[in-house]
Amino acid sequence: QAQLVESGGDLVQPGGSLRLSCVASGSSIFSINPMAWYRQAPGKERELVARITRGGSTNYADSVKGRFTISRDNAKNTVSLQMISLKPEDTAVYYCNTDPPYRTIQWGQGTQVTVSS
Repeated sequence: QAQLVESGGDLVQPGGSLRLSCVASGSSIFSINPMAWYRQAPGKERELVARITRGGSTNYADSVKGRFTISRDNAKNTVSLQMISLKPEDTAVYYCNTDPPYRTIQWGQGTQVTVSS
């Protein structure tokens, strides 16, 4: 069964850093397709913040460019998100998934990132 497990979220002060990790298992879909990190803030729709192809090409939302770096290990089916210079507006639950998401694959529980002093 396909499974996505995110970790690494925490409470950090503005300007701080975090590294999120995602383990994708149970399906070859994850190793073949582009993977992405998404986030959902309270009262807002889920948005894509970073995307990486199998070959390593990346794209970022304008709001995180220069601050977030996405990477993946195809052999281990893991995807990471290094975040620096965090801002209060980065506060959200962060999820990983394919891009675009497959309807047959359930979203993971996500990991909470809170940026506050």
